[in-house]
Parts: sequence; structure tokens; C-alpha cells
Amino acid sequence: MGALCRSACRRFVIAAALAALSLPIPAGSPAAAAGPDDVVDAQPACRAPEERLPLEVPRTAAPPVPHPAPESPGDYRHRLTPSPYGWVRLPGWCVWVEPVTAGEDAAHRRDRLWLAAVEAALTQWSRAGVGVRRTHDPEAAQVRVWRRRPPLRKGPDGRMRASHGRAQLSLVEARSQRRRWLEPRVEVWIGQGQGARGLQATALHELGHAFGLWGHSDDPADAMAAVPGPIPVVELSERDRATLRWLQAQPSRIGEPLETPARAGGRP
Repeated sequence: MGALCRSACRRFVIAAALAALSLPIPAGSPAAAAGPDDVVDAQPACRAPEERLPLEVPRTAAPPVPHPAPESPGDYRHRLTPSPYGWVRLPGWCVWVEPVTAGEDAAHRRDRLWLAAVEAALTQWSRAGVGVRRTHDPEAAQVRVWRRRPPLRKGPDGRMRASHGRAQLSLVEARSQRRRWLEPRVEVWIGQGQGARGLQATALHELGHAFGLWGHSDDPADAMAAVPGPIPVVELSERDRATLRWLQAQPSRIGEPLETPARAGGRP
């Protein structure tokens, strides 16, 4: 997977990781039953811009919004982090998921288990109000979901550590037909070394980051908890949904033409 920016440019990158628990697959698990048709796509087809350019962010850039957000009962908005261009949210996200191939051996069964977990997580976020548009073209996607473990990352103690999942955000300048706008590009890595519920919990968490929740809840009952509880969370909590609703109403320059000021609600 190529880098989104040249090594010489300074990029705005946020990364988040979750180590989910591995549990046995239960009968009737949502991860086993979900499929691509569970994600409703009522929005226009995704199209890749003609050009994407590295976005230079000044080292002194500060988010143009109050941060942290004031605390509010019932959600964890105050634990989210905006980008230098405002809150990362779009009215609709183009999503590409690494496809699986047909086969009946153990490797293909693991691939299908992984895909079912990702589809179930996408359905959860779609039903919560995220505009999810599916694409078969990875270049047209703002969110790309890869079937692999994320690269090792150095921990606070200086040791390299592995994780089951990670989401990484870059902001780029997209151009098409003389239009220029700020576009988020999110790479999501989800490894396969877990049971069905662990996979779905990891996918639910990392896709929450991808759709703009760049931060963590302090409640292990939430899908976006910083530290998972003993039972993987495979459904969004009301706090997750309330935080998403708050985020979607915030002003941002993400997705807006570069020549115009940001507008609340994510629509021109």
C-alpha cells in the first residue's frame, strides 16, 4: 500500500488502536449473519478525484474549533480530537473493503469470518446515521479496510507492540474539474487472529475512528472504549450514538471547497 504523502511533506496523521479479546463464535452471532446488503447505499456512486495532493499543515496550526468540547452528560464528546481543519466528518463516506475469494479450505473460511465481522460493523454504523457508500474501487474510497494486522508500533515503554486493529487518517487536497476540496483518507487494518465477536468488536471500534470519532470513551460498555471490558462490545451504545450525533452537527472544512468557509452540518 503506497504512502498517501511524499516523505518530504509534513502530514496530519491520527492513529488509534484497539486490542480486542478472542471469544468463541456464538450461535446466531450478528457477525456470522451479516452481509453486504445490510448496508444501505442510497447516495451517488463513489468516484475517485482526478488528483490527490499532499496537504501541508503548519506545525503551529490549531483546530479552528473549541477543544476539548464542553462535557455533556450522555456522551463523550469532550474526549474527541479535531483536525487542524475542524471535526472530521462527512455526510457520506465511500468505503472499500478488501475482497475475499471463493474457497472451502480453512484460510477461506477465516476470510469469510473476517468479512462478516466487517459487514456487521458497517451495518451498525450505517443504522446509527453514518452515510456509508460502498465501492469496488479502492482509489475512489475515503475509507479502505484491509484484512491484515497493522504494523508494529512503539509503546510508551519503547518496545514494539502488535495490535488487532488500527485506523490512520491523512488529509489530502482532492481536485476534479477545477474543484479543490479537503478530503479525509483513512486506512483501517483489522487482523484475523480473533474469534467472531472479537473481530466484530475490533471492526466496530476502528470504523468508529474512521467515521470521525478520533478519541476514546472511558466507559468499557461503549464500542469506542479506550480499554475493552471482559466481553467484546459488538453493538453501539447509546453514548456512542449520542457522540456521533453531536459530531455530525459540528462545523468543519473537511469535504468543503477550499475557497469557501466551512458550514455546519457538512453540506454546502
